[in-house]
Amino acid sequence: MKRLQELYQELILDHNKNPQNFYKMKNAPQQLKGFNPLCGDQITIYLKMNKKTIKDISFQGSGCAISKASASLMTLTLKGKNKTEIKKIFKQFEQLIKKGQDNSSLGKLSSFAGLYKFPSRFKCAFLAWATLAEIIQIKLKN
Repeated sequence: MKRLQELYQELILDHNKNPQNFYKMKNAPQQLKGFNPLCGDQITIYLKMNKKTIKDISFQGSGCAISKASASLMTLTLKGKNKTEIKKIFKQFEQLIKKGQDNSSLGKLSSFAGLYKFPSRFKCAFLAWATLAEIIQIKLKN
């Protein structure tokens, strides 16, 4: 179990240092800035959708390792997904980081499984997700 936690920690650190889809998308038809006033994390999500499917997604911003890694893994996970799939993944990820309810279908997002032990970091991990939810108009319970 300890080795698995170390692997997850390494994955988060790697996505912080080398985030995927970390760029300002040119001619993005949709974009929105998100901000976490508790810690100062800020992010801009850039989005291209084809009807109800994410065609392309990227982000820019600054923040802690958890915030940046979460945004990076979110873009990798959700690219190519339709709105129904996105809602399901949102709910599963929220349960993972709030309650530690891991779902093996989340793949690399499972690296955030231990976050529920640190409720003050929830908003760090969820900033990119909440920003994207606002763009594509997914209602969240937060």
